[in-house]
Amino acid sequence: MKSSVGLSLVFSLCLSYISCVKYEPNWDSLDKRPLPKWFDEVKIGIFLHWSVFSVPSFGSEWFWEDWKSGKGPYVQLMKQNYAPNFKYQEFAKEFRAEFFDPRKWAKLFKKSGAKYVVLTSKHHEGYTLWPSTYSYGWNAKDVGPGRDLVGELSRAVRDENLTFGLYYSLYEWFNPMYLSDKQSNFTNNEFVEKKMLPEMHELVEKYKPAVIWTDGDWEAHDTYFKSTEFLAWLYNKSPVREDVVVNDRWGMGIPCKHGDFYTCTDRYNPGKIESIILFL
Repeated sequence: MKSSVGLSLVFSLCLSYISCVKYEPNWDSLDKRPLPKWFDEVKIGIFLHWSVFSVPSFGSEWFWEDWKSGKGPYVQLMKQNYAPNFKYQEFAKEFRAEFFDPRKWAKLFKKSGAKYVVLTSKHHEGYTLWPSTYSYGWNAKDVGPGRDLVGELSRAVRDENLTFGLYYSLYEWFNPMYLSDKQSNFTNNEFVEKKMLPEMHELVEKYKPAVIWTDGDWEAHDTYFKSTEFLAWLYNKSPVREDVVVNDRWGMGIPCKHGDFYTCTDRYNPGKIESIILFL
């Protein structure tokens, strides 16, 4: 009788395999985490790339980097249409999101048959679509729309019984802390400690995304980004530990090897239907 009571107690506390296992901050341990069932069942999702780069709407979301690296079409566009001392940051005041109707968007997403929505919370330009504590003056609340775009869309999506997720760039092209770390050959990690990790924790704790789609991983190893430490926290202690899924962009050499689902490279085509690994 005593053992059966103990078994019942254990069962009540461990409703899933995921909640009963402690994951260590290394890939051997993290890779043992099973893919949450919901993700394999939903099949179709919506991915939104939207930020300050939507103002010039030229080329791609890499506008700032392409312009500053001297690519001809971008340089010519800026010379012909903007003052000589125009800065990319000035585009932000024109990013007004005046047609952003999160409830209307969410209803359209549901009507399309999609089951989850992933929004770009921050691209490589560093501008955040939520009032980030760690991006003062360079976020959608302080300059541009004057709104918490992540918060508004997350609520609208969930009101339609859809799952909400977030894209997040691990690095930022022109952030001085990141550039300083890069100059040190990533032996320093001030950017990670003071900007990236605190910001990711803030996103998870405030908006509780069930999908975390990272990017910007190709210049440094996962040890610089402290990826396994973050994922161990995410899987063990975070408010989304039961349901969250992550992609495979956590540092050089990690894509197509580690993560809950593999993206490998942009526009990757595995050439065959995979029986075990889910590709998007």
